[in-house]
Amino acid sequence: MKAIIFAAGLGTRLQPFTLQHPKALVEVGGKPMLQRVIERLRDAGIKRIVVNVHHFAPQIVDFINRNDGFGCDIAISDESSLLLDTGGGIAQAADLLDGDEPFMAYNADILSDFDISKMIEAHRLSGADVTLLTSSRSSSRQLYFDNNERLVGWQNLKTGECRPASFHLDGDCHGASFNGVHIINCKALQSLKQHAAGNPVFSITPFYIDNISNLDIRSYTPTETYQWYDIGRNETLASARTGFRE
Repeated sequence: MKAIIFAAGLGTRLQPFTLQHPKALVEVGGKPMLQRVIERLRDAGIKRIVVNVHHFAPQIVDFINRNDGFGCDIAISDESSLLLDTGGGIAQAADLLDGDEPFMAYNADILSDFDISKMIEAHRLSGADVTLLTSSRSSSRQLYFDNNERLVGWQNLKTGECRPASFHLDGDCHGASFNGVHIINCKALQSLKQHAAGNPVFSITPFYIDNISNLDIRSYTPTETYQWYDIGRNETLASARTGFRE
């Protein structure tokens, strides 16, 4: 299996650090987040990795090269000229990710110790086109899944907006929050490439919601107890630095 790590973002909520550095190089416990994600993937047997870059891209490339890719075969997907967001970023890197196997997409700002191997196994057993790491954490934007864990809709709890417009809550579905890690198969990658042909800059979550009738998108919530932090804001970064246990 291959993986793509999203490391291109501007990280505006992590200023002042991101005024001079890419968000992916912010440290927790003395170790940059990009290194943490690469090592997690490597330890799960994923050693062919794509890293997309935009904001302070040379710093990320230099960091990877100075550390010999941390024992992985790392390719760079360069978005220096245009930041493509998560969906567009995958489509841009499609030639580096294409193949017969699914691949994992992992946000560089997610600090977690969930069992990657178990998620991969769940994806393969389900036959899904896409598997999303989810949890019941509080969020104003909820994804909803049926009793087979298939994605059926989305709702903004603050505004009441639903997608698709025909979606309505009932007793046959439950809400969950997307936790920034997903596994994507070949069919879904082809759909992403087709979408990008007309709109190269797009976010992955709305794409998933708009394609629930075309793609089998499933929720995966680990059964084991695990730690999870989104370090994309200064306050959550501070929480991770004090709360995360190695």
